[in-house]
Amino acid sequence: MASDAELRLRERLSKLKSINLLGGARLSGELERLQKQLDRITAEPTEDDIWRSVELARHQDRPYTLDYVERLFDDWVELHGDRGRGDDAAIISGLGRFQGRTVVVVGHQKGRDVKERAKRNFGMAYPEGYRKAMRVMKLADRFRFPLLTLVDTPGAYPGVAAEQHGQGGAIAASQATMLRLGIPIVSVVIGEGGSGGAIAIAVGDRVLMSENAIYSVISPEGCAAILWRDASEAKKAAAAFKPDAAHCLELGVIDGIVPEPPGGAHTDHDEAARLLGGAVQEALDELEALPVDELTRRRRARFRALGVFA
Repeated sequence: MASDAELRLRERLSKLKSINLLGGARLSGELERLQKQLDRITAEPTEDDIWRSVELARHQDRPYTLDYVERLFDDWVELHGDRGRGDDAAIISGLGRFQGRTVVVVGHQKGRDVKERAKRNFGMAYPEGYRKAMRVMKLADRFRFPLLTLVDTPGAYPGVAAEQHGQGGAIAASQATMLRLGIPIVSVVIGEGGSGGAIAIAVGDRVLMSENAIYSVISPEGCAAILWRDASEAKKAAAAFKPDAAHCLELGVIDGIVPEPPGGAHTDHDEAARLLGGAVQEALDELEALPVDELTRRRRARFRALGVFA
Protein backbone atom coordinates (compact mmCIF):
# COMPACT_ATOMS: atom_id res chain seq x y z
CA MET A 1 0.00 0.00 0.00
CA ALA A 2 1.41 3.39 -0.96
CA SER A 3 2.41 5.77 1.83
CA ASP A 4 1.00 9.30 2.14
CA ALA A 5 4.39 10.75 1.19
CA GLU A 6 4.56 8.61 -1.95
CA LEU A 7 1.02 9.55 -2.98
CA ARG A 8 1.75 13.26 -2.55
CA LEU A 9 4.94 13.01 -4.60
CA ARG A 10 3.23 11.09 -7.38
CA GLU A 11 0.44 13.67 -7.50
CA ARG A 12 2.92 16.57 -7.69
CA LEU A 13 4.88 14.80 -10.42
CA SER A 14 1.70 14.17 -12.41
CA LYS A 15 0.67 17.84 -12.21
CA LEU A 16 4.14 19.13 -13.17
CA LYS A 17 4.36 16.81 -16.18
CA SER A 18 1.06 18.19 -17.49
CA ILE A 19 2.32 21.80 -17.52
CA ASN A 20 3.44 23.11 -20.90
CA LEU A 21 6.21 25.68 -20.46
CA LEU A 22 8.92 26.90 -22.79
CA GLY A 23 11.61 24.36 -21.96
CA GLY A 24 12.38 25.96 -18.61
CA ALA A 25 15.32 24.46 -16.74
CA ARG A 26 13.64 25.18 -13.41
CA LEU A 27 10.68 22.96 -14.29
CA SER A 28 12.95 20.16 -15.49
CA GLY A 29 15.01 20.46 -12.33
CA GLU A 30 11.93 20.26 -10.12
CA LEU A 31 10.71 17.18 -11.96
CA GLU A 32 14.10 15.54 -11.52
CA ARG A 33 14.24 16.40 -7.82
CA LEU A 34 10.77 15.01 -7.14
CA GLN A 35 11.52 11.86 -9.12
CA LYS A 36 14.65 11.23 -7.07
CA GLN A 37 12.66 11.67 -3.85
CA LEU A 38 10.06 9.21 -5.12
CA ASP A 39 12.76 6.71 -6.09
CA ARG A 40 14.20 6.89 -2.60
CA ILE A 41 10.95 6.19 -0.73
CA THR A 42 9.59 3.52 -3.01
CA ALA A 43 10.92 0.69 -5.12
CA GLU A 44 9.07 -0.90 -8.02
CA PRO A 45 6.20 -2.90 -6.48
CA THR A 46 6.30 -6.66 -6.60
CA GLU A 47 3.64 -8.92 -8.08
CA ASP A 48 2.30 -9.39 -4.56
CA ASP A 49 2.04 -5.62 -3.97
CA ILE A 50 0.03 -5.08 -7.17
CA TRP A 51 -2.17 -8.09 -6.50
CA ARG A 52 -2.91 -6.78 -3.02
CA SER A 53 -4.55 -3.73 -4.65
CA VAL A 54 -6.63 -6.02 -6.87
CA GLU A 55 -7.79 -8.05 -3.87
CA LEU A 56 -8.70 -4.97 -1.84
CA ALA A 57 -10.57 -3.42 -4.78
CA ARG A 58 -12.67 -6.59 -4.98
CA HIS A 59 -13.11 -7.11 -1.23
CA GLN A 60 -16.67 -8.26 -0.51
CA ASP A 61 -17.03 -5.84 2.42
CA ARG A 62 -15.81 -2.80 0.51
CA PRO A 63 -18.31 0.12 0.49
CA TYR A 64 -20.40 0.32 -2.66
CA THR A 65 -22.24 3.27 -4.20
CA LEU A 66 -25.29 3.03 -1.93
CA ASP A 67 -23.06 2.81 1.15
CA TYR A 68 -21.53 6.17 0.22
CA VAL A 69 -24.91 7.65 -0.71
CA GLU A 70 -26.31 6.69 2.70
CA ARG A 71 -23.46 8.47 4.50
CA LEU A 72 -22.93 11.53 2.29
CA PHE A 73 -26.33 12.59 0.94
CA ASP A 74 -29.48 13.98 2.51
CA ASP A 75 -32.93 13.86 0.90
CA TRP A 76 -31.84 11.06 -1.45
CA VAL A 77 -34.32 10.18 -4.21
CA GLU A 78 -33.44 7.27 -6.51
CA LEU A 79 -34.55 7.40 -10.14
CA HIS A 80 -35.32 4.24 -12.11
CA GLY A 81 -35.64 3.09 -15.70
CA ASP A 82 -34.32 4.04 -19.12
CA ARG A 83 -37.79 4.99 -20.46
CA GLY A 84 -37.39 2.36 -23.12
CA ARG A 85 -36.74 -1.22 -22.08
CA GLY A 86 -36.46 -1.43 -18.28
CA ASP A 87 -34.55 -0.69 -15.09
CA ASP A 88 -31.05 -2.08 -14.70
CA ALA A 89 -30.24 -2.57 -11.01
CA ALA A 90 -26.49 -2.64 -11.73
CA ILE A 91 -26.63 1.15 -12.15
CA ILE A 92 -27.83 3.44 -9.36
CA SER A 93 -29.00 6.97 -10.21
CA GLY A 94 -30.67 9.73 -8.26
CA LEU A 95 -30.52 13.14 -6.61
CA GLY A 96 -29.53 14.24 -3.14
CA ARG A 97 -28.21 17.10 -1.04
CA PHE A 98 -24.43 17.15 -0.57
CA GLN A 99 -22.83 19.88 1.54
CA GLY A 100 -25.70 22.28 0.83
CA ARG A 101 -25.88 21.67 -2.93
CA THR A 102 -28.14 19.40 -4.98
CA VAL A 103 -26.03 16.78 -6.75
CA VAL A 104 -26.97 14.04 -9.22
CA VAL A 105 -25.31 10.68 -8.58
CA VAL A 106 -24.75 7.80 -11.01
CA GLY A 107 -22.85 4.71 -9.93
CA HIS A 108 -22.41 0.98 -10.24
CA GLN A 109 -23.84 -1.20 -7.48
CA LYS A 110 -22.66 -4.71 -6.63
CA GLY A 111 -24.49 -7.02 -4.25
CA ARG A 112 -23.70 -8.15 -0.70
CA ASP A 113 -25.29 -11.60 -0.84
CA VAL A 114 -26.09 -14.15 -3.53
CA LYS A 115 -29.63 -12.87 -4.10
CA GLU A 116 -28.60 -9.22 -4.45
CA ARG A 117 -25.59 -10.07 -6.61
CA ALA A 118 -27.87 -11.89 -9.02
CA LYS A 119 -30.33 -8.97 -9.03
CA ARG A 120 -27.56 -6.42 -9.70
CA ASN A 121 -25.61 -8.72 -12.02
CA PHE A 122 -22.42 -8.21 -9.95
CA GLY A 123 -22.36 -4.55 -10.96
CA MET A 124 -22.12 -5.37 -14.69
CA ALA A 125 -24.63 -3.19 -16.52
CA TYR A 126 -26.68 -3.94 -19.60
CA PRO A 127 -27.22 -1.16 -22.18
CA GLU A 128 -30.41 -0.28 -20.27
CA GLY A 129 -28.24 0.74 -17.31
CA TYR A 130 -26.16 3.16 -19.35
CA ARG A 131 -29.27 4.57 -21.02
CA LYS A 132 -30.74 5.18 -17.57
CA ALA A 133 -27.49 6.91 -16.62
CA MET A 134 -27.68 9.15 -19.70
CA ARG A 135 -31.28 10.08 -18.94
CA VAL A 136 -30.31 11.22 -15.44
CA MET A 137 -27.18 13.00 -16.69
CA LYS A 138 -29.30 15.06 -19.09
CA LEU A 139 -31.66 15.86 -16.23
CA ALA A 140 -28.67 17.16 -14.23
CA ASP A 141 -27.60 19.28 -17.20
CA ARG A 142 -31.09 20.75 -17.62
CA PHE A 143 -31.26 21.92 -14.01
CA ARG A 144 -27.54 22.78 -13.68
CA PHE A 145 -26.86 20.23 -10.93
CA PRO A 146 -23.25 18.94 -10.56
CA LEU A 147 -22.77 15.26 -11.43
CA LEU A 148 -20.93 12.69 -9.30
CA THR A 149 -20.24 9.25 -10.75
CA LEU A 150 -18.98 6.32 -8.67
CA VAL A 151 -17.31 3.56 -10.68
CA ASP A 152 -17.17 -0.02 -9.39
CA THR A 153 -17.60 -2.73 -12.00
CA PRO A 154 -15.62 -5.62 -13.48
CA GLY A 155 -16.92 -4.36 -16.84
CA ALA A 156 -20.10 -3.97 -18.84
CA TYR A 157 -22.06 -7.23 -19.11
CA PRO A 158 -20.59 -9.22 -22.05
CA GLY A 159 -23.55 -11.54 -22.71
CA VAL A 160 -25.33 -12.11 -26.00
CA ALA A 161 -28.48 -10.29 -24.87
CA ALA A 162 -26.47 -7.20 -23.95
CA GLU A 163 -24.85 -7.16 -27.38
CA GLN A 164 -28.24 -7.56 -29.03
CA HIS A 165 -29.51 -4.57 -27.05
CA GLY A 166 -26.61 -2.39 -28.26
CA GLN A 167 -23.97 -2.57 -25.54
CA GLY A 168 -21.13 -0.97 -27.51
CA GLY A 169 -23.30 1.84 -28.79
CA ALA A 170 -24.68 2.57 -25.32
CA ILE A 171 -21.17 2.85 -23.85
CA ALA A 172 -20.06 5.18 -26.65
CA ALA A 173 -23.20 7.30 -26.37
CA SER A 174 -22.72 7.66 -22.62
CA GLN A 175 -19.17 8.93 -23.10
CA ALA A 176 -20.31 11.38 -25.79
CA THR A 177 -23.12 12.60 -23.54
CA MET A 178 -20.72 13.30 -20.67
CA LEU A 179 -18.38 15.23 -22.94
CA ARG A 180 -21.24 17.59 -23.88
CA LEU A 181 -22.60 18.25 -20.38
CA GLY A 182 -22.26 21.87 -19.28
CA ILE A 183 -22.00 21.04 -15.57
CA PRO A 184 -19.12 20.06 -13.25
CA ILE A 185 -18.47 16.31 -13.26
CA VAL A 186 -16.47 14.44 -10.63
CA SER A 187 -15.85 10.74 -11.25
CA VAL A 188 -14.40 8.44 -8.60
CA VAL A 189 -13.25 4.84 -9.08
CA ILE A 190 -14.23 3.41 -5.70
CA GLY A 191 -13.42 -0.24 -6.37
CA GLU A 192 -13.00 -1.97 -9.71
CA GLY A 193 -12.80 0.22 -12.79
CA GLY A 194 -13.08 -2.33 -15.55
CA SER A 195 -12.94 -1.60 -19.27
CA GLY A 196 -15.75 0.13 -21.18
CA GLY A 197 -18.19 -0.49 -18.37
CA ALA A 198 -16.15 1.88 -16.22
CA ILE A 199 -15.24 4.61 -18.72
CA ALA A 200 -18.89 4.83 -19.80
CA ILE A 201 -19.59 6.87 -16.65
CA ALA A 202 -16.07 8.14 -15.89
CA VAL A 203 -15.69 11.01 -18.36
CA GLY A 204 -15.27 13.64 -15.67
CA ASP A 205 -13.61 17.01 -15.18
CA ARG A 206 -11.87 15.42 -12.19
CA VAL A 207 -11.25 11.69 -12.17
CA LEU A 208 -10.19 10.34 -8.78
CA MET A 209 -9.41 6.88 -7.47
CA SER A 210 -9.71 5.44 -4.01
CA GLU A 211 -6.32 4.41 -2.69
CA ASN A 212 -6.94 0.67 -3.10
CA ALA A 213 -9.04 0.80 -6.28
CA ILE A 214 -7.97 -0.49 -9.70
CA TYR A 215 -8.64 0.95 -13.16
CA SER A 216 -7.80 -0.80 -16.42
CA VAL A 217 -8.96 -1.64 -19.94
CA ILE A 218 -9.20 -5.34 -19.09
CA SER A 219 -9.31 -7.50 -15.99
CA PRO A 220 -6.10 -9.28 -14.94
CA GLU A 221 -7.80 -12.61 -15.65
CA GLY A 222 -8.85 -11.49 -19.13
CA CYS A 223 -5.37 -10.22 -19.92
CA ALA A 224 -3.80 -13.47 -18.71
CA ALA A 225 -6.22 -15.52 -20.80
CA ILE A 226 -5.18 -13.58 -23.92
CA LEU A 227 -1.42 -13.46 -23.32
CA TRP A 228 -0.81 -16.85 -21.72
CA ARG A 229 -4.09 -18.63 -22.43
CA ASP A 230 -4.32 -19.21 -18.70
CA ALA A 231 -6.47 -17.05 -16.41
CA SER A 232 -4.55 -18.34 -13.39
CA GLU A 233 -1.66 -16.09 -14.46
CA ALA A 234 -3.73 -13.06 -13.43
CA LYS A 235 -1.18 -11.95 -10.82
CA LYS A 236 1.54 -11.81 -13.48
CA ALA A 237 -0.75 -9.85 -15.81
CA ALA A 238 -1.65 -7.31 -13.10
CA ALA A 239 2.04 -6.78 -12.33
CA ALA A 240 2.65 -6.10 -16.03
CA PHE A 241 -0.04 -3.45 -16.64
CA LYS A 242 -0.25 -2.02 -13.07
CA PRO A 243 -3.92 -1.05 -12.59
CA ASP A 244 -3.39 0.39 -9.08
CA ALA A 245 -4.08 4.02 -8.17
CA ALA A 246 -0.46 5.12 -7.76
CA HIS A 247 0.48 4.02 -11.28
CA CYS A 248 -2.73 5.39 -12.82
CA LEU A 249 -1.85 8.77 -11.29
CA GLU A 250 1.69 8.52 -12.61
CA LEU A 251 0.35 7.82 -16.11
CA GLY A 252 -2.00 10.80 -15.91
CA VAL A 253 -5.11 8.63 -16.26
CA ILE A 254 -6.49 10.07 -13.03
CA ASP A 255 -6.12 13.43 -11.28
CA GLY A 256 -5.83 12.41 -7.66
CA ILE A 257 -6.01 9.62 -5.09
CA VAL A 258 -8.56 9.51 -2.26
CA PRO A 259 -7.01 8.07 0.93
CA GLU A 260 -8.66 5.14 2.67
CA PRO A 261 -8.74 4.09 6.33
CA PRO A 262 -5.78 1.93 7.46
CA GLY A 263 -6.22 -1.56 6.06
CA GLY A 264 -8.65 -0.48 3.35
CA ALA A 265 -12.10 1.08 2.94
CA HIS A 266 -13.81 -2.16 4.04
CA THR A 267 -12.47 -1.71 7.60
CA ASP A 268 -14.40 1.53 8.29
CA HIS A 269 -17.19 2.62 5.95
CA ASP A 270 -17.86 5.83 7.86
CA GLU A 271 -14.25 7.02 7.66
CA ALA A 272 -14.01 5.97 4.01
CA ALA A 273 -17.11 8.06 3.27
CA ARG A 274 -15.71 11.05 5.17
CA LEU A 275 -12.48 10.93 3.16
CA LEU A 276 -14.34 10.53 -0.14
CA GLY A 277 -16.73 13.35 0.73
CA GLY A 278 -13.86 15.71 1.45
CA ALA A 279 -12.20 14.97 -1.87
CA VAL A 280 -15.45 15.39 -3.82
CA GLN A 281 -16.29 18.66 -2.09
CA GLU A 282 -12.83 20.07 -2.85
CA ALA A 283 -13.15 19.11 -6.52
CA LEU A 284 -16.65 20.56 -6.87
CA ASP A 285 -15.65 23.82 -5.19
CA GLU A 286 -12.86 24.22 -7.74
CA LEU A 287 -14.93 23.22 -10.78
CA GLU A 288 -17.99 25.31 -9.99
CA ALA A 289 -15.87 28.45 -10.31
CA LEU A 290 -15.18 27.72 -14.00
CA PRO A 291 -17.37 28.96 -16.89
CA VAL A 292 -19.31 26.32 -18.81
CA ASP A 293 -17.28 26.76 -22.01
CA GLU A 294 -14.04 26.33 -20.10
CA LEU A 295 -15.34 23.20 -18.37
CA THR A 296 -16.25 21.43 -21.59
CA ARG A 297 -13.08 22.59 -23.36
CA ARG A 298 -10.84 21.26 -20.63
CA ARG A 299 -12.79 18.01 -20.35
CA ARG A 300 -12.45 17.26 -24.06
CA ALA A 301 -8.77 18.22 -24.10
CA ARG A 302 -8.11 15.99 -21.10
CA PHE A 303 -9.52 12.85 -22.69
CA ARG A 304 -8.09 13.52 -26.14
CA ALA A 305 -4.63 13.69 -24.54
CA LEU A 306 -4.90 10.27 -22.89
CA GLY A 307 -2.76 7.63 -24.54
CA VAL A 308 -0.68 10.12 -26.52
CA PHE A 309 2.94 8.95 -26.68
CA ALA A 310 5.76 11.33 -27.50
